[in-house]
Amino acid sequence: MEVVNILKLIEKARKGNDRAFLHIFQEYEADVYRIAFTYVKNQNDALDVVQETAYRSFKAIRNLNEPKYFKTWLIKIAISCALDMLRRQQKIVQFSPASMELFPTDIKDDIDLEVTFQQLIELLNEDEKGVILLRFYQDMTIKEVAETLDIPLGTAKTILYRALKKLRKDLKGVGLHEQ
Repeated sequence: MEVVNILKLIEKARKGNDRAFLHIFQEYEADVYRIAFTYVKNQNDALDVVQETAYRSFKAIRNLNEPKYFKTWLIKIAISCALDMLRRQQKIVQFSPASMELFPTDIKDDIDLEVTFQQLIELLNEDEKGVILLRFYQDMTIKEVAETLDIPLGTAKTILYRALKKLRKDLKGVGLHEQ
């Protein structure tokens, strides 16, 4: 769909047009699902997150200041919904062995097979998890990560470097990372 058409639909949705909202949400539904699945790692939970994202975004569409940032705004809501679900269910994010590809080579090469990506991610706080997942799993630039999480670029960089440093430190502590 053309950007001009999407912007027109967003404006209609902001004015209360349910069909316009449904149409633009369906345009980005697959992206919302991918983000949700990245966090909850379960199809049913991811679908619940998509549904909750649709509900929250529908209720808040009037508050969207910049229609051109609709997708970023929607992804932010999806991340919030996924984190809320994880908190409610006290779940941990499950990762496949293929997820090890997310880490920079200098870390990945030094990790023993017994240490899983899931165990590494558990070492991080929620801010760090969000930045790491968006940067390496969603292949976003650090600028896109900052925009999606609505944080300054410098803060996103600081969180990313702090998370990587924390992981290196913890790996060195158990003898898996040597300099």
